[in-house]
Amino acid sequence: MWISDGTHVHQSVLLKETVELLGVREDGVYVDGTLGSGGHAEAVLERLGPGGVLYGIDRDADALARSGQRLARFGSRFRALHGNYADMERLLGEAGVDAVDGVVMDFGVSSEQLDTAARGFSFMQDGPLDMRMDQGQALTAAGVVNTYPEAGLRELLWRLGEEREARRIARRIVARREQEPLATTGALAALIEDAKGGRRGRRQHPATQSFQALRMEVNGELDGIGRGLQAGLRLLKTGGRMAVISFHSLEDRCVKQFFREHEGRWEAQAAGGERWVGELPAVQRITRKAVQPSPDECAVNPRARSSRLRVAERLAG
Repeated sequence: MWISDGTHVHQSVLLKETVELLGVREDGVYVDGTLGSGGHAEAVLERLGPGGVLYGIDRDADALARSGQRLARFGSRFRALHGNYADMERLLGEAGVDAVDGVVMDFGVSSEQLDTAARGFSFMQDGPLDMRMDQGQALTAAGVVNTYPEAGLRELLWRLGEEREARRIARRIVARREQEPLATTGALAALIEDAKGGRRGRRQHPATQSFQALRMEVNGELDGIGRGLQAGLRLLKTGGRMAVISFHSLEDRCVKQFFREHEGRWEAQAAGGERWVGELPAVQRITRKAVQPSPDECAVNPRARSSRLRVAERLAG
């Protein structure tokens, strides 16, 4: 969840739009699959009555602790679950829930993760090459850059980061680690910047796309998005809605394609009757185009600029 603390108040991206399009029911059951610091969860909980409940899921134990403090005032209406949103069916099932009225997911990295050097997500501060959202898992960014073969590094930088200089960067990483392992974000960022010929007037840091690719690889994000979308849709009751916020083109394409495949259509058959063409369960897209943040929100929170919101409603069947 991208948040901004420029005014010392955490502000979740597209907050008003997300909650309004989710259509929160006072007595409903909701899931925030990417709880983060609890901004979206808080906004949903404020609309719930005594009979409503929200389950918040996060892989990051630190995020669960922060959001637990923030949402403590809601008592038993808020229930935290430690795990991956891709496993929300199992997590909710263990909590005795098999159907919900709404699901919220956003796929960004929190400001707390970015701004804590020890977590190793950002090239803006020197820290260990970590990037794990779940600090209990074994694979780190250091493990990727120091053990993947050159072809594997090149492929993930191109596929997950859409990095045009993937070949050159992968070659430099392999040459460097033959001398000594890459251990810090600062060292990797400097290597990438040098491999790409410096800043050259770029607004974006040269390491941005490579760091994105490494983070996504470490945390299995693309696979998680697909599994999370499927799990969330299966959990939804008829009329329930799923609101999904993405932050770059790969994520947004996954969400757009998923909703489009499940929207489908009824097709007349020559012998009479109709047949469904598309994936099930069926959905209706509530947002035909992605909702983007307003200029005012971007001015307050520059990290919101790339965010996109898509919402769909599950139909009967």
